[in-house]
Amino acid sequence: MKLELRGITKRFGSLTANDHISLTVEPGEIHCILGENGAGKSTLMNVLYGLLEADEGEILLDDVEQRFDGPGDAMKAGIGMVHQHFMLIPVFTVAENVMLGHESTGFAGFLNQNQARARVRDISSRFGFDVDPDALIEDLPVGVQQRVEIIKALSRDAKVLVFDEPTAVLTPQETDELMSIMKQLRDAGTAIVFITHKLREVREVADRITVMRLGKVVGEASPSASNAELASLMVGRSVELTVQKQPAKPGEPALTVKGLTVVDPIGQLVVNNVDFEVHAGEVLAIAGVQGNGQTELTEAILGLQPRVKGSIALDGKELTGLNVRKVLDAGVGFIPEDRNEDGLVAEFSIAENLMLDRADGAPFAKGGSLQLRFRNTFATEKVREFDVRAQSIDTPVGTLSGGNQQKVVLARELSRELRLLVAAQPTRGLDVGSIEFVHKRVIEARDSGIPVVVVSTELDEVDALADRIAVMYRGGIVGIVPGGTDRETLGIMMAGEQPETPAPQGDPRGEAA
Repeated sequence: MKLELRGITKRFGSLTANDHISLTVEPGEIHCILGENGAGKSTLMNVLYGLLEADEGEILLDDVEQRFDGPGDAMKAGIGMVHQHFMLIPVFTVAENVMLGHESTGFAGFLNQNQARARVRDISSRFGFDVDPDALIEDLPVGVQQRVEIIKALSRDAKVLVFDEPTAVLTPQETDELMSIMKQLRDAGTAIVFITHKLREVREVADRITVMRLGKVVGEASPSASNAELASLMVGRSVELTVQKQPAKPGEPALTVKGLTVVDPIGQLVVNNVDFEVHAGEVLAIAGVQGNGQTELTEAILGLQPRVKGSIALDGKELTGLNVRKVLDAGVGFIPEDRNEDGLVAEFSIAENLMLDRADGAPFAKGGSLQLRFRNTFATEKVREFDVRAQSIDTPVGTLSGGNQQKVVLARELSRELRLLVAAQPTRGLDVGSIEFVHKRVIEARDSGIPVVVVSTELDEVDALADRIAVMYRGGIVGIVPGGTDRETLGIMMAGEQPETPAPQGDPRGEAA
């Protein structure tokens, strides 16, 4: 089935999320829509799937115009979507999830689960999915859960499959398996729309590439295009994709974590007996699939977790048990994974956000009064130094782009006297150009002798920044390996297994562990 979008336009008030977008996806083709977060990719797919109604434009399937009042209409027309966040009920079986919303009944009105089981087995056999129809979703690995999402779509006779950022929660091995599945589906005649911002994946599977920027189609590219060419199209200028850095010169251990355990509010163990050290002048990256305790680990270091056992010591001073204010005063800088929720006050100006954690004392306050002249001078300098694009220092930070918001967070945290920098998902939601800037600043902090902890689910980012890599799985650290360790080894560790020939943790200064 051929999919054609003609002049799709979607507005939200004064914001035009999709601006007259046209593209065609042929049967038996993987058509990749590449663009940064905020480029309008997901909005376009939500229009296609009936979740949003376009203000202008047409959707055609095999040259017949379609009108969708909801996802049900899209599914009936032959469109299926595999969402970034799975739409599965954990306590239901695979078969129950597949039949949900499309239930068939047999004798006396009972659900015909045998028919659903047979459908799952048939599709699994055709594509080599190896999925048990009677398995509970909550017992399945993430990669298998994604196969269930694909089976759901195929069971409804989808001829066009949309994959919306499908690898965000997968290990490298699961990502490779998904790429293989997509190729099988393509070879069977399915038209596939693949939404992503990851250049490596695009070049791996795409037959054609459409690049979006700021709600518009800005060009098409061949899969043979280089990463630099694709990044340039995405951002609108040339971008340095490789982090320029010299080998680390680590000093003495600065942050020492021993036996760290965190229990969540419902009593579940989310960080389990974790030990590691970070030396002055090195970047320790904590890798792993999202949801394996990384968030709780960083929150424990910052004093944000109330149920913590073990020791967190910075330059010999115990941080465990201190509140957030005292942790910050001890010299800890924090780039939170959700800058809007935990890093900024959207209604405050840039200048106000730059002094958020220091408004109660010199040099921003004196005798109970704010020193506005100093604040404004400081903000003006930081806006220039960190290249924050805004009309003035009085601009509300909530009106800035994601990249400029992150620059405000960086400017505030890096302008203090730091003894430790903790950066959680520091480039999430940023364009390639902003990523380049953030990475440069993190390495500058390392080179100034600051110990840095970077938490990231992006292996490209881990590879770019890490001097050593700690891999987390289900709350524990599987192992610590040198920076530059290959993706296959990291992927094995991210699945909770030790590699066949584990690299020694050692001492980053080259001494015996």
